[in-house]
Parts: sequence; structure tokens; C-alpha cells
Amino acid sequence: MFQTMRNAWKNLDLRKKILYTLLILIIYRLGCSIPVPYLEASALSEMMSGGNIFSYLDLMSGGALSKGTIFSLSIQPYINASIIVQLLTYAIPALENLQKEGEEGRKKIQKITSFVALAISLVMSYAYYLTMRNMGAVTYTSGFEGTFAAVVIITVFTAGSSLIVWLGNLINENGLGNGISIILFAGIVARGPSEILEMFELVESDKKYIFLDILVIIIYILMITFIVLMNEAERRIPIQYAKRVVGRKQYGGQNTHIPIKIAMSGVMPIIFAMAFMSIPQTIELFVSRPTNPETTLQKFYVGFLNFFSTSSVWYAIIYFILIIAFNYFYVSMQYNPVEIANNLRQNNGGIPGIRPGKPTSDFIQRVLSKITLIGAVCLGVIAIFPILFNMAVPAMNMSMGGTSILIVVSVALETMRTLESQLMMRHHKGFLE
Repeated sequence: MFQTMRNAWKNLDLRKKILYTLLILIIYRLGCSIPVPYLEASALSEMMSGGNIFSYLDLMSGGALSKGTIFSLSIQPYINASIIVQLLTYAIPALENLQKEGEEGRKKIQKITSFVALAISLVMSYAYYLTMRNMGAVTYTSGFEGTFAAVVIITVFTAGSSLIVWLGNLINENGLGNGISIILFAGIVARGPSEILEMFELVESDKKYIFLDILVIIIYILMITFIVLMNEAERRIPIQYAKRVVGRKQYGGQNTHIPIKIAMSGVMPIIFAMAFMSIPQTIELFVSRPTNPETTLQKFYVGFLNFFSTSSVWYAIIYFILIIAFNYFYVSMQYNPVEIANNLRQNNGGIPGIRPGKPTSDFIQRVLSKITLIGAVCLGVIAIFPILFNMAVPAMNMSMGGTSILIVVSVALETMRTLESQLMMRHHKGFLE
């Protein structure tokens, strides 16, 4: 990895791309420090505690939401828009046709995604404003000042979200790697120093926690190793193409394979499951928990909230099951065994020992089911381990575990692959010249 980075830095063109990407990230982090007018940062910090959906969004924004800055929405509206458009692509024939048009269709889908992200950011900005006002985080709530404050807060939040998408597109065009992923990576990594500082403060408060800190560091190293192995692991289905003679030339007869990665769905199932499991805690922001429940409805509501509390074992179990279910759902939308089997038959290819047509699609479906289950279990273990660890050791907060580590490692690996491919391309170009 270090050798690749050293070689990339020596190349003038790649060095410009790296510096350009770093400049965009600096601008992004500066935006995460510019506060939005009419907001109380101290009241916002209280909203982020309790395991509700805002604590998750604050993690994804690199702490910008808890500070009430212009980038508080981060890239969450764009991620939601991408998921919605991707799902609609399989449901609406017009979008499916656009996806098959190549680069031109991709640009049109990208434009549609941007408009959907703008609409979602407006809705989220208004919802944030209402929640912040109810929690006492808005300085003016009535009269002309209150209306003006609402317009300013909603407008700045929406503009900040659109600006982040624009910065991500700039990285795609002139920088290195996937812009949105790198910005998400930067937001999560920015919380690292504060997590390390908390570990030192815990040791200063009581020396016995030094062994606990060492244990946490070992756990992080093991998690990173496990995630790297999971990202690189794949099941290869062998493919053999039939030989055919055209004139005096022979075509085909090649042996290749279809790689099926264990972590083919990435972090999406965890994001889906986390958003679903955060709904009960989010409801609590609008309907406060009764201190002394008396009626049957109040007792049911308190029990419902306790059942979905992040400190509950049932929370971890349901979370694990949802990750497996969403992983199967996401993979079923990405892979179509029937289409793969048809493409193989049209190109005179087949799986050794398996007849073309339905037997081939059935075989691919069985392999996908097994690989999907393994990948889902791995994702579930990564996601629920910090929850179980926090239950066992309440003094330690592993908010940088699970999902965030998975995102950081995945983006880092993808960026390194991009660097290696760029170096290889320039090496071959120089060789041809």
C-alpha cells in the first residue's frame, strides 16, 4: 500500500489529483465548522444522545449535525436518493431503459438522482427544524423573527447538502476515487481524534481502564483484518467457452470465471436496518416518554421503547435478522441468475458439468443464496458486535465500531485499487509510446 502511494506521488498527474482531492476535503471540513445562525449547539448535543436516528446521522456527518453547521445534513439525502432511484430503476421501465443506454443514460439518471436528493434535503431540513425547535435549540420560534429563522435554517441546511454533492462530483471529475464515498470517509475519520481523546480521559479517571483501552485497540485491529478479508473474499464460478471455427481462425475455447464477492452488497443492508431500528427512538423525540405511566397505552408505549432500546438484547437480535433480510433483498436486485444464464448461452459459454438454460440459472441461484447468507452473517457480526460490547462494558463507547469501520476500510481499499489502476494505465501508456 505504501509503495503504491509512493509511486503515485512521484507521478505528476496523480499528484495533482491527490492534492485536488485533499483540497476538496479541507473545504468540506471547514464547512463542518461553520455554524448555522439561530441554533444553540449545546441543545443540539443533547439531541444526539440516546441511540436515536440523529446520533447515527451525526456519525455520518462527522459531528457536523451536533454542532449545527452548514453541512449538518451531510450526504444522507444523496444516499437516500440513490437508494430510491436504484429501487425505482427495477420498477419503472423508463428508468430501466435509461440504465441500459450506457454513459448518456447514466448521466440522465444522475441528474434525476440530484433532483430527488434536493427534494429529500428540503424535507429533512424542515423535519430537523421542527425537531430542533421542539427541543429548544432554535433561538427564535415565534413572530417575524421565528419565520425568518426557520427560512434561514432550512435554506442553509438544503444548500449545504447540495454543496456537498457538488464537491463530491468535483472529486469524481478532477480528483481521485468516488467523491461521495471519500467525503463520507472523511466525515467518519474526523471523529477518530475525539474517540482517542475519550479513551485517554477514561484512563486518567481510573488507571484500571488502561487494560480495557488495550483490549479495544486489539478489537479494532481484528475488526479491520476481518473486514479486509471479507471484502477480498469471493466465490469463483468457472466458465468455459465453446470452440468455433470461422474460416481459418478458431475462436473461443477460453476458460474464465464469474467472481461473486461475499460482501457484494457492501454497507447498504446495515444502513437500511439501522434506519429501520432507529424509528422507535425517533418517535420518542416527537412523543415524549411518560415518567410515570398509568394507562395501558402509556405502559405499552414505554415497553415498546424499552424493547427497541440499544441496550436491549432484543434490539441486537432484530437488528441482526434485518441485516440478513435486507442483504438478500439487495443482492436479489443486483444479480439476475436468469439473465446471466442467457448471456452465457448467447456467447457459447457454460459452467462445466451444468447444462445451459434453467439448470445454469438454478446453479447460480444456489451459489448466490449460500454466498449471500455468509456475507449477511459477516455483516451482522460486524454491526452488532459494538452493541454487545457496550452492553458488557458500559464505560467504553465503541461508536467508531461496526458500520463506520466497515465504511472506512471499504473506501480505503477502493481508493487504493483506483490508484493501482491509474498507475497501471500510465505504465502501459508509457510502454506503448
